[in-house]
Amino acid sequence: MRSRELVEIGERIRQRRKDSHLSQEAFAEKAGISVNTVSRIEGGQAAMSVEIFSKIVAILEADANELLGKSKGKLQGKPYLEKLFCRMWELKPKEQEIALQTMTALIEGLEGKIHKYGGENRKVPHIC
Repeated sequence: MRSRELVEIGERIRQRRKDSHLSQEAFAEKAGISVNTVSRIEGGQAAMSVEIFSKIVAILEADANELLGKSKGKLQGKPYLEKLFCRMWELKPKEQEIALQTMTALIEGLEGKIHKYGGENRKVPHIC
């Protein structure tokens, strides 16, 4: 693996770790590696075994392809969804549940809403 790829993977791992509100120390403990190893991985200075990478994916609840840079995720090109997701991520668990229930009810209501197109009644078309 090229060093630039290691740096990019490390940057993605660091960002996910920070997004998960984990310190390097807490992350290292969960992964069963040293803080120095975490620092080297995040800095692109060390490759990791498949076993360690698998642990990292599980700890971060991440998609392996996304960490590897093979997939940009479903939110790519949709900054409004990224912003909404980030705002929900910052909520407390109970608040997340309430927001999700509210959004689900709203979306279900919109999906069932009838609009007139060219004189005909049709359901709102799906965008995704």
